[in-house]
Amino acid sequence: MSEHNKAVVRRFNQQVIAEGDRQAFDQLVGENFINRSAPAGTPSDRESLWHTFDQILRPAFSHLEVHIEDQIAERDWVTTRKTITGVHSGSLMGIAPTGLPVTIAVIDMVRIEEGKYAEHWGMNTLAAVMTQLKQFA
Repeated sequence: MSEHNKAVVRRFNQQVIAEGDRQAFDQLVGENFINRSAPAGTPSDRESLWHTFDQILRPAFSHLEVHIEDQIAERDWVTTRKTITGVHSGSLMGIAPTGLPVTIAVIDMVRIEEGKYAEHWGMNTLAAVMTQLKQFA
């Protein structure tokens, strides 16, 4: 079970985050998904998760890649340490494109239920990356 759950997370990172595949997203994220790390006052459902990748990250960063550094799985949980890399070639929440390479460090925990994302908790360095980009925009 643990290896299967890790494979689900690896597939999500490659096909959804790196490639922007909506069909894979629909296959991998449960209808009742909840993002426990959504910013206060913002939606935490599956569509808001898709919006983050489709409308914020992917338009802002070309050559987007996800590099999984470590994964640990126990019961229905998978914890992943990864880096997301790309080039800041589009607007990012009001920050004009800089053409600079970016690296976002991420640690997330995902609960898998029946082969799909059910819950997510995570931490990342996107805020620090944005602070650095503002200096060059």
